[in-house]
Amino acid sequence: MIFGKIEYLNLLPFHVFMKRFTRSTQQKLQMEYKKNVPAKINDAFLNRRVDAAFISSIKAKKSKHVNLGIIAKEEVRSVIVIPSVQNKTDIESASSNLLAELLHVKGEVLIGDKALRYALVNNNYIDLAQLWNEKYHLPFVFALLCYHKNQKQYKKIEKAFLKREIKIPQYLLQKASKKTNVAPADILEYLQLISYKLDYKAKKGLKKFYKLL
Repeated sequence: MIFGKIEYLNLLPFHVFMKRFTRSTQQKLQMEYKKNVPAKINDAFLNRRVDAAFISSIKAKKSKHVNLGIIAKEEVRSVIVIPSVQNKTDIESASSNLLAELLHVKGEVLIGDKALRYALVNNNYIDLAQLWNEKYHLPFVFALLCYHKNQKQYKKIEKAFLKREIKIPQYLLQKASKKTNVAPADILEYLQLISYKLDYKAKKGLKKFYKLL
């Protein structure tokens, strides 16, 4: 199974879980990872170069998925716009560039860890998830865990992931901090803003997003 891996901090708990899950499952999953940024993983999935991945919601509309996603109920800090007269998209993004357009926000779109680093030391930015929530009173779903086949296996992953509280070992937290240049305490605080369960309100938010396209 080839899994498209996005190494942003927002998926750190899921990757910690998968590492344990593939070791403990009776099937001993043979997981091969293909790493890249969201826009590239989207392309790899749609062209069947990976079997499953967290796919940007704009690209996941017609794909099979489980009830797992990358969801912001209010602010998120890792999807922002730095106000400017000229618009500048983030080449790593798909949904976030469109979200800025839908919300009529002008400026430079930043996503992922670089956006979080900026938000931690600056306040001249617009948090797109927060703005979405203020306007529609709904969460924003940035990505969905999509797959091409083996639905039973991914439903099993969904169920196991959602029922566990994922604790990140200190050595992995330090490793992530060194890689992203974000302090461990800031990583943990940031992860409190991320939800992974595609619940009723998240589905309503996703439906609203698709309706606006």
